[in-house]
Amino acid sequence: MQKYSSTDFDRDFPDDEACLRWLWAERFAIGGDVSQANCTHCGEITSHYRLTNRPAWSCERCGRHVYPMAGTIFERSTTPLRLWFRAIAAMAVTRCGISSRALGRDLGVTVKTSYRMWHQIRSILKEEGDPFTGVVEADETYVGGLDRNRHANKRSGSRGRGNTGKTAVVGIVERGGRVVAKVVPNTGRAVIEPFVAQNVLPGARVNTDEYNLYNQLTPMGYDHQRVKHLSGIYVVGDDIHTNTMEGFWSQLKRSIDGTYHHVTAGHLQDYVDEYAFRYSHRNDSEPMFKTMLAQVVHWSREA
Repeated sequence: MQKYSSTDFDRDFPDDEACLRWLWAERFAIGGDVSQANCTHCGEITSHYRLTNRPAWSCERCGRHVYPMAGTIFERSTTPLRLWFRAIAAMAVTRCGISSRALGRDLGVTVKTSYRMWHQIRSILKEEGDPFTGVVEADETYVGGLDRNRHANKRSGSRGRGNTGKTAVVGIVERGGRVVAKVVPNTGRAVIEPFVAQNVLPGARVNTDEYNLYNQLTPMGYDHQRVKHLSGIYVVGDDIHTNTMEGFWSQLKRSIDGTYHHVTAGHLQDYVDEYAFRYSHRNDSEPMFKTMLAQVVHWSREA
């Protein structure tokens, strides 16, 4: 993955206008010609010109105004657009993420502003992709503190494998490719089997541990291979293991402990999505900043 330095950022986005023009070009411009766009009002590809008194372009034919920030995470924000771009760059520069307070200190904004920006940016890091094929690994983990460390009125019952008081997360990783992970209410078969069916095509090889919630994978059409961890076996043959998925869990937990220290169950999916996004794009040729910036356009809507 290419590096993207602060010098690169200052060159590409020296001011709000440069950020706005990038957003216009990526969302509306046709064929690389920033003056041409498909007008949704008159239904034609027409020339558009930049308005001088507002952050918008106007269709030369019908006069309709197009606001590039509308329908994006920047909509109705009073924070300068370049500061938003800087926030995305700050969140992209480290593989472990950055807390909202650290982001606020870096940008020089209030805690309330940095928290909103932080959440808005993380909301676009969720991904939708085609089901996995080939060789995949499936596993589950638990995130959170021990039940005995909670206040008595917040303690909960068993959620599987003796991990009381923790939040369950299931995940599937494609060898050399993407990862998907989801916070779930429990690790029962009624939860796990639909998750696997949604994310893995029949015929793929699925490596798991010996936990009995995976017993139906073979009848479901998968080449199911088990690794008996309880017997001290972690690799069978050359490549039957779940080490890749377990490595992702380890990185996720270290990042949460080191950067955020504590994550509530209600917000855990946002953190999982962020780290899954980073993992899935770790080998992209584009810098992580550019990959994350493209997500702004991907999740934008017509306004």
